[in-house]
Amino acid sequence: MTAPPHRLPPAGSPGRSGRRRPTPLYAPGLDGDGLSALYERLRAEHGPVAPVALAPGVHAWLVLGYREVLLSARNERDFSHDPRCWNLLREGLVPADSPLLAFVGWRPAVTFVDGRRHRRMRAAVADALTRFDRYELGRVVRAAADRLVDSFAGRREVDLVAHYAHKLPERVLARLLGADERTGWQVAEAAAGTAAANADSLNAVRRLERLLLALIEEKRARPGPDIVSRLLAHPAALSDEEVLHNLVVTVVAGNQTTRNWIATTLRVLLTDPAVRSSLDGGHLTVDDVLDLVLWRFPPTQNLPARYATRDLCLGGQDVRAGDMLVLGLAAANADPGTLPRCGRPVVGNRAHVAFGAGPHACPVREQARLIARTAVEVLRNRLPGLELSVAEGGLAWASSPWTRGLAALPVRLAARCPAAAPAVPGGTAAPPAPEPA
Repeated sequence: MTAPPHRLPPAGSPGRSGRRRPTPLYAPGLDGDGLSALYERLRAEHGPVAPVALAPGVHAWLVLGYREVLLSARNERDFSHDPRCWNLLREGLVPADSPLLAFVGWRPAVTFVDGRRHRRMRAAVADALTRFDRYELGRVVRAAADRLVDSFAGRREVDLVAHYAHKLPERVLARLLGADERTGWQVAEAAAGTAAANADSLNAVRRLERLLLALIEEKRARPGPDIVSRLLAHPAALSDEEVLHNLVVTVVAGNQTTRNWIATTLRVLLTDPAVRSSLDGGHLTVDDVLDLVLWRFPPTQNLPARYATRDLCLGGQDVRAGDMLVLGLAAANADPGTLPRCGRPVVGNRAHVAFGAGPHACPVREQARLIARTAVEVLRNRLPGLELSVAEGGLAWASSPWTRGLAALPVRLAARCPAAAPAVPGGTAAPPAPEPA
């Protein structure tokens, strides 16, 4: 097991050797399956912690080791979430218009604070999201999924990313926010632009903030059973600014992750005959397949960020106070020192770090799972004869240093599409199956 971080030896000793040239995480072609090869090359060259560049001149450490990720995520004393600790930012070396700041720039929100302030904000966010009845949420998701399938069931071909995996979380998000579908779409698209880490990311953040500010004003005047109203009324007494920025990080993290999780699971079922036949034959459940995806292709590849609060050694690397560390969730899940000897996670194993770890781990992972599971179940039941309409190697990926997602998933539909499942009394679809333990 990796030893805990320790203080650096004096200058000039062997432990203070010079840093090696960082590997860019923004180079062309670093998307899709190319990322896995990069992580393994970095692991072979540098060990469990590797020097990388997030943009020209913006260097960080990518934490590749499973144990090192857990250590960095759990230890707030040595690894802060506050980007105001970042040495490059303090020294003015990160341009004010850098797309990175859309994702790592400080804001008064749960992912950028530590200790007591974090616990206060996390309690409010978790309460606001988990107070939705699970069965009611399942009915909402199933009804939205059925409507989407109805919208394209008569076509010969459809892109399951644009018309299903992206639209379903948008519609669920609108319901959770207490907004109309158009506002839900606008919020989701602005959130996706924020996570893209491109030239428009800062503009996307501003669009997202304007939309959420309008919702905050509306819900303060007319509260309802939605996330915004619950945050405003929570005993933690968040300020309007804290409500806004916690909504920003919740929407960006939740929407993008769920989109990618649904799309990637559908891709696996369309391209991996062994997984598909095991699911069809009852040897795997949909939850098992969702977990396989979280192990092999986590929707969030790299999680920013932690900032060293002192000089220390991590994974054999000399990390200086103020250095940024990016948690390589995908690389950690593939750590050969952690996986079983067969090289694949066993069924039912949820020890992956796809949702992070420690005090900042995702507080609503089961709600995200419910949405993803329902999305897959509805599509499998309604469109059992789906086939890819392009070769697997021709699938296009959305490029981002943070997330791994398909840009498109074109499929051919079978000639006939079964009707939606009958509704239970009251006009809603039947509730989802109970969550497995």
